[in-house]
Amino acid sequence: MTDADDLVSADALEAFCHEELGGSPDASLAVERHEGGFSNETLLVEWDGRDLILRRPPVGDHAEGAHDVLREARVMDAVAGEVPVPEVVATCDDSDVLGSDFVLMERLDGDVLRTSEPARFATPEHRRAVGERLVDTLAAIHAVDYEAVGLAEGEFGYPEGYLQRQVENFTEQLDWILQKTEQDRKVPHVREVGDWLAENVPNEADHALVHGDYKLDNLMFAPGTPPEVAGVLDWELSTLGDPLADLGWMLVFWRNADDRDIGLPEELVPQFMEHADYHSRRELVDRYEDRTGRAFTNERFYRGLAGYKVVTTSEAMYYRYLSGDADDPLYPALEEGVPELARRAKRIIEGEEPL
Repeated sequence: MTDADDLVSADALEAFCHEELGGSPDASLAVERHEGGFSNETLLVEWDGRDLILRRPPVGDHAEGAHDVLREARVMDAVAGEVPVPEVVATCDDSDVLGSDFVLMERLDGDVLRTSEPARFATPEHRRAVGERLVDTLAAIHAVDYEAVGLAEGEFGYPEGYLQRQVENFTEQLDWILQKTEQDRKVPHVREVGDWLAENVPNEADHALVHGDYKLDNLMFAPGTPPEVAGVLDWELSTLGDPLADLGWMLVFWRNADDRDIGLPEELVPQFMEHADYHSRRELVDRYEDRTGRAFTNERFYRGLAGYKVVTTSEAMYYRYLSGDADDPLYPALEEGVPELARRAKRIIEGEEPL
């Protein structure tokens, strides 16, 4: 089983912290692997009485450009003050230290709503506030003047043609992964979905800073009530592009009460927001349109693209599991789960799973 010792050399990290962060002569280091999340590795670090988070890529083979923690740090530094984010404490691009790039950031206090709601949010008013904060924070990200904060067009990102590149890049990634995994079992319909997306790329709504992985469990909610966002997490996929792609991604992880059960564990497909007190997807879209002035046209494309990307990223997790590079007990469920996700993506593009 992967543990902190497999991901971090305590001696090397201690030396790095002494050099970059300072501390008392007898400063102590403690490192523990955090089990939440399914992309970059997250470790809980205590250095000289200070609580930190270390982010680094997973071990093993993965698609080029994935798991870019230095990009994540750059964006959080840029948007601090515009959007709630953890403070970046230090970055390292010397793979001789821990075997990969890594980032140290402040550890926020609060709750991530991954499989359930905290008891303090279990009222109609607070459940509505969760959806409102989810949408309003996304609108704030999309309102960032990216040039003004140092995320220049042509250097940080190339927004023109973003949707076309998304389809092409995820198709390329999926083809690479399926060469490895289809020896184990097939994933039905996914190539049909990719072909439909390639043939139905809409004109882009406009261009903005996009998070790339914006969903409820990438927000940290502060302690107490009413619900307030303490920080937006997991920025490594952020770039400049069509903001409606972020909205489509957010929606594919938000369930309506009448959605079909796709048979995956709740850790992978949370269901608590099916409660009648929470917003429906349509209500979330209405609030986003009101806050931003953008119309969510071509919604089957944006949600279908999100579903296609979920299939790709989930199949990448399954490949890591088959390769022995991931030991999360949920990963075996992806053997049957990814085909179900592909069937769902097909239902979305065909209009059989409405907004």
